[in-house]
Amino acid sequence: MSPEATKIRALIVDDEELGRDRIQSLLEQQSDVEIIGVCADGASAVETIERTQPDLVFLDVQMPGMDGFEVIENLDPAHLPAVVFVTAHDGHAIRAFEIHALDFLLKPFDQMRFEKALERARTQLAAKKATATGTSAAIDSRLVSLLEELREERKYPERLIVKSSGRVFFIRTEEIDWVEASGNYVKIHAKNEAHLLRESMKNMELKLDPKTFVRIHRSAIVNIDRIKELEPWFHGEYIVIMRDGTRLTASRVFSDRLSALIA
Repeated sequence: MSPEATKIRALIVDDEELGRDRIQSLLEQQSDVEIIGVCADGASAVETIERTQPDLVFLDVQMPGMDGFEVIENLDPAHLPAVVFVTAHDGHAIRAFEIHALDFLLKPFDQMRFEKALERARTQLAAKKATATGTSAAIDSRLVSLLEELREERKYPERLIVKSSGRVFFIRTEEIDWVEASGNYVKIHAKNEAHLLRESMKNMELKLDPKTFVRIHRSAIVNIDRIKELEPWFHGEYIVIMRDGTRLTASRVFSDRLSALIA
């Protein structure tokens, strides 16, 4: 196996040029690391991570538009890279990283602290490779646990990223009318447009605030504020009539959630 084949493929994500340059300069001194990309915002980070599948991401937490946590939330949890978070002073975030044994770099950091974080990442990647026999199916349970905790404590994502025909769309969750299953994708209906997102209905349901969105069928999630009328149907089911005229069936399995709305 060539030395190149064993290199750690790293991605740098930071909205500040000085921050990107600092990490890039330090990584270029490492013979076992290959920099595969540099991103200046969350949207391009999601696209690049999904397209290139890096081993390691140095991810800035505080970024305008989409922060580091939202980047992770928009990734497939079954294919998460190792992550070293980069952050300015944020007491809550740092406590969360420490609790879940995830590494972080607190700006400004020196070379010694950087190399310590990189060494921990090497150890993590080696362990993942050993337990996953080299496949990308391994999930870093610590990162997943952090996300679950953050979902409980933080607000739900305010926007989703959808890529279509080489374009990137930002969809505000409050603008979503309803979501339907479509094979290995979900189809997001918003503002009289439909967008395909490679995501499962289960994960989509977790990303949407349950105070606003309710699953009415195994293949449909609706925005409660977009419901115009509930029409009783057979065997405890409902026909859900949306404001745009769309008619959806609420199966009996999920009808209890709708019944709670009109109780």
